[in-house]
Amino acid sequence: MTAITENTNPATIDIDLQSGVEIARLINNEDKKVAVAITAILPQIGQAIDLIAEKLRRGGRMAYFGSGTSGRIGILDASEMPPTYGVPGDMIQGYISGGEKAVRLAVENAEDSDEFACEDFAAFNPTPKDVVVAVSASGNPQYTVKVLELARQKGVTAIAITSNPEAKFKPYADIFLCAEVGPEAVSGSSRMKSGTAQKMIANMLTTGAMIRIGKTYKNYMVDVQIHNAKLRERAIRYVCEITGADVATAEAVLNEAGNVKTACVMLIRGCNKEDAEKLLAQNEGILRRVL
Repeated sequence: MTAITENTNPATIDIDLQSGVEIARLINNEDKKVAVAITAILPQIGQAIDLIAEKLRRGGRMAYFGSGTSGRIGILDASEMPPTYGVPGDMIQGYISGGEKAVRLAVENAEDSDEFACEDFAAFNPTPKDVVVAVSASGNPQYTVKVLELARQKGVTAIAITSNPEAKFKPYADIFLCAEVGPEAVSGSSRMKSGTAQKMIANMLTTGAMIRIGKTYKNYMVDVQIHNAKLRERAIRYVCEITGADVATAEAVLNEAGNVKTACVMLIRGCNKEDAEKLLAQNEGILRRVL
């Protein structure tokens, strides 16, 4: 079963004869098709966001599984969640066939391995409270097929991200997210348009879920972890813009509160840290409800 991404692209058939700027133009023209392809599946993406948010709200977890570029994209997205939204490190996870070595180097036959799939699935050890997300341009590697098959057997919700409408893992997916981006600018190089589509969809899934469980106020990342000077400056700015406080006041209250949400409640509700934390706890940490 040949994936669409493996087909030869007539628009770039002479790309090897072009100048640097023309190569860039040809690739850019192909990249423009990615957002259009994703527009066609926004209802399914929205369904996935709501489902993931509901699982996380009830104490569940989510994990990406993929090979090569797809696996790396899942790991990248998962690794951004704790510092950006202050969630536990195990809430959003990422697995790549072949393990840690495969993050930087190709591991022979890793994408065809049932064994790697079973090992990684067991490491995540999902229950029906959790969500498994398989990512693959073709949707055909045995690693991702086996992962979704195992999820189906255990009653775990399964989401598939692909660019192939005839993907082998499709029958095992509860939600099938297929962005049909067409053949790549360089035949078979699915790290290009297909990889871009995967990254955009992953961004939507996790960002959307974080928003739905209250990790933002308006469009502010109010659960941002203050680990460096840049993030501290950002946190102070958020407190200023949300509460109307001046910089000095915002910084002083933030120092006392330890985080943006508590500082905002203290300033707007005129209460101490303890009472602000109680108000947030009573409202599932959702700042919009408190304010």
